[in-house]
This record gives sequence, C-alpha cells and structure tokens, in this order.
Amino acid sequence: MPYGISKVTVWVGEIADRKGGLAQVLEPLAAAGVNLEFVIARRQEAKPGLGLVFVSPIRGAAQIRAARQAGLWQAESMHSLRLIGPDRPGLGARIASAVAAAGVNMRGFSAASIGKQCVAYFAFDTADDQTKAARALKKALAK
Repeated sequence: MPYGISKVTVWVGEIADRKGGLAQVLEPLAAAGVNLEFVIARRQEAKPGLGLVFVSPIRGAAQIRAARQAGLWQAESMHSLRLIGPDRPGLGARIASAVAAAGVNMRGFSAASIGKQCVAYFAFDTADDQTKAARALKKALAK
C-alpha cells in the first residue's frame, strides 16, 4: 500500500487546564458531527491554568461554526501535512531525515501506529516549507 501525503488544516484553541477542560471543547464538535482524526492537547507552561488543543479535520459550514463556538480558530500560521500508510521499522527516522535533507525545519511532529498502519502529522512555519516537505516525503517513500 502506498503512502498518502496530504495538506491538512489544523484548528487550535485554548482550553482550561482542569478536569473537563478538553471535553468542554470536544463535546460541541461531536454534537456537530465532527469526526476528528487528530487531537493533541497539552498544558501551556507560560500560562498557568490554560492548555492548548489542536484538532483536524473540521469540514463544512456547520462544523466550522461549531469549532468557532467552541473557541477554536484555524491555525493559519501552521502549515501541516498528514502522512498515512504502512508502518515500517525506522519509518520515523526515514521521514525525519527526508524533511531535514530538503532543508526544512519542522515546527511540530506527532505520529502513531496501530497494527500495520501508521499516521504522522507534521507542522511547518511556511507554506513553502510544507510544499518542500511534501515533495521530499513523496520521493523518499517511493523507494
């Protein structure tokens, strides 16, 4: 099975760093029919009592409205890619090396595998870096 590499839009928002803080954001999205493929939530050390949540995808007018009502906004300064495909030993090192060899610095990276499948999300500072990384990944994974 080949690897799929696609540009994705990530939404971000602040959450209360307390019990139920994340649920308070995710529940309205679920009610609007959002099927999230990606969620990362973490504390903000520089802002005690607050955290950040990153989610994707948000599609269509009703989902966008629900995301905005939940306090999320499109992370316009974060240019992201999603890679999905077969998991292989050393894949993380291979894709990180391919991005580095293209002269691109990653702003963020997260990955997971379930069974024989993996999914990775990359974040970059510019659309140009996003495009360069996508090209480099396609080339590296075609081998």
